[in-house]
Amino acid sequence: MHLSSQPERLQPRTKSVGSGAWALRYGLAVLLVGIAVAGWAEDPPEAPVPGMVTVASFGARNCVPCRMMVPIREELQREYEGRAAIVFIDLHRHFELIDHYAIQVIPTLIFYDQDGNEAKRHIGFMDKKSIEAEMARLGVE
Repeated sequence: MHLSSQPERLQPRTKSVGSGAWALRYGLAVLLVGIAVAGWAEDPPEAPVPGMVTVASFGARNCVPCRMMVPIREELQREYEGRAAIVFIDLHRHFELIDHYAIQVIPTLIFYDQDGNEAKRHIGFMDKKSIEAEMARLGVE
């Protein structure tokens, strides 16, 4: 028989929590989430860019057709630097812009003339030649 000065329900529990690995994992998870959220806090690119024909590409980094357009977008950015603006807006990071730009499906490309008016909207993958043809129609040489 166990005799104690305190009732059993008031005695301190000595159950071991382990080596503290759970606390380390929890702390690491909180740190990683904090870093991820801080990285998402960056401002989205401006679209349309004032005074320039702008191709605004709306998508997400984990969307397959959006990823297929990355090399095309990078080539166009290099080739048309100073003559047209090619911007990418990641809607997973900036979901608040979905309604602002009335995006229903990704990828979506919106072509703006140099006055900032929407000239064309294309939903889905678009090849480089088609993008260049649309830019030429808007006056980009």
